[in-house]
Amino acid sequence: MTRFRVFALIALLIGGALAYFVWSTQANPASPYRFKLGLDLAGGTELVYKADMSQTPPEEQGGALSALQGVIERRVNLFGVAEPLVQTSQASALSGQTEDRLIVDLPGVTDVKAAVAALGETPTLDFRLATTTKVGTTTQTTFIPTGLTGRYLSGASLQFGSGATAGLASPEVLLNFNSEGAKLFEKITSENVGQTLAIFLDGQPISTPVIQEAIPGGQATITGNFTPTEARDLVQNLNFGALPVPISLESTSSIGPTLGAVAITAGVIAGLVGFAIVALFMIAWYRLPGLVAAVALAEYLAFMLAAIKLIPITLTASGIAGLIISVGMAVDANVLIFERTKEELRAGKGPREAVHIGFGRAWTAIRDGHFTMLISGVILFWLGTSLVQGFALVFVLGVLASFVSAVSLSRIFLLALVPEERSGAWRFLLGSGFRKN
Repeated sequence: MTRFRVFALIALLIGGALAYFVWSTQANPASPYRFKLGLDLAGGTELVYKADMSQTPPEEQGGALSALQGVIERRVNLFGVAEPLVQTSQASALSGQTEDRLIVDLPGVTDVKAAVAALGETPTLDFRLATTTKVGTTTQTTFIPTGLTGRYLSGASLQFGSGATAGLASPEVLLNFNSEGAKLFEKITSENVGQTLAIFLDGQPISTPVIQEAIPGGQATITGNFTPTEARDLVQNLNFGALPVPISLESTSSIGPTLGAVAITAGVIAGLVGFAIVALFMIAWYRLPGLVAAVALAEYLAFMLAAIKLIPITLTASGIAGLIISVGMAVDANVLIFERTKEELRAGKGPREAVHIGFGRAWTAIRDGHFTMLISGVILFWLGTSLVQGFALVFVLGVLASFVSAVSLSRIFLLALVPEERSGAWRFLLGSGFRKN
């Protein structure tokens, strides 16, 4: 018994420390461990963009979409939006085909026009080879994509013609490609000497230089008819990130901070009321084991809230729902254990022996129940939208935590308290329901 009492004391101290961490970090406005709230709780704007993959080869679409996400993330971060969330998804269009979409969540930004302006229009950059075909008596020039796009761009800078002053020379934009882009650029220039390699920006040619020789090193120069201001703006936009594929704004939505505060208040009240009712029922029906379950449940909540802060998990209304439901899983496991223990007590076993046997008999049902819930949560997270994923992530974490709470904490606390013999007040404390013992 001494060993279990030491473990129980350690568990209580850890639970108290976690509860203090949750409270102290939330009370401090400057703490980096405050809950990170989603749009539905903090208020903000969500922008949904459609990515045009029609000109991107199927084998490159995954990489292009990832590059697009990275570009938009850099763009949003440069404007100082707190805790932005940029994610990609696929949606079914009315035509039956799937559309690649980019979802941009901007917490704290409730002005939709300001949000769109903050994200801005980043240019789509690509290189195309000119080919000439004779149609009747006229010659027609078409431009064929080479696969070299802004996806491979690592940076851009402004320069002026060598040997001239900045006031007289035409500005030029120097492009630097990453290692993959440098190899592709050298291959294109070496195989197409004498041909025109046009530079397109947002679908329009801005420069049509002729390839004189193979160009190694991963550098290209745009010599369009720029003013210094236009060239400077172009460099700035390209450094923000040239989009690997075109995007178009599909929809916007905005949630005010007042509505978010109401959702937070409702979620907290629901959680507290639910916990109180469950704890009172467990104590009233199972007496001492019920009190133990309530304490283990409180430790479970302290652990869950601390984990949400430390990981961190962006908390949404659906996430709060997942947390509350996982509390029910923790209580369900305790009910199984206590019912099995009660059966052993009625069979004449001593309290400590009954607890050991009760936990052993309930183990299989608890394991299978939690395992099936984990499978459901993983499937929801894998196949669900962002709203469903928020629920599933917290739910899966909660199921894992409730498993530890029910199987370990409740057992430790009970074995730290119950005696070898069931006599005197222990007959009542270890009884249940409306029975006296």
